[in-house]
Amino acid sequence: MGEAGPVRRVRADARRNTDALLEAAATVFATSGVDAPVREIATTAGVGVGTVYRHFPKRADLVAAVFRHAVDACADEAPALAAEHPPGEALARWLLRYTDFIATKRGLAAALHSGDPAFDALPAYFDQRFRPALDALLAAAVDAGEARCDVAANDLLRAVANLCGPAHDAGPDHARRMTALLVDGLRRGAVSPA
Repeated sequence: MGEAGPVRRVRADARRNTDALLEAAATVFATSGVDAPVREIATTAGVGVGTVYRHFPKRADLVAAVFRHAVDACADEAPALAAEHPPGEALARWLLRYTDFIATKRGLAAALHSGDPAFDALPAYFDQRFRPALDALLAAAVDAGEARCDVAANDLLRAVANLCGPAHDAGPDHARRMTALLVDGLRRGAVSPA
């Protein structure tokens, strides 16, 4: 039996720096776009420019990491909502959280579809993280009689993404209102448990 190599642990301060960088980059990208100066990201994060480049040598690496970080935060919220709320409400709250995710990531769309190989794995990552989170919430809501049983998680993910598309004459809360209507439709036809 061979010996396993040492497990590399990330120092707490290095983890904080990375998290601060990702949060700062997300904030800067939302206001200034993904081509914002690295110095602006470093200043917002409270780190030096060298720290940014040490963690993310290419801008595409940083953009992909910001996207994955946001996907993880949204997906990880599903079990917490399930623990805190009845199944139908947990599902509704997570779909609204996902709506906010889609709405705030619109600015990354052009970068993600640029053809850069750094982004090739992101659609599969998105599916790998979001579908199980939504599957669990949807199944619990169906079992509780709070959602109809003929809807698939993939359909809901696509529907919300479509509802988050730009509407030229709608206000900033348009997507959330449309998602709330979608949730109302999920409740219609739900079968109460025996």
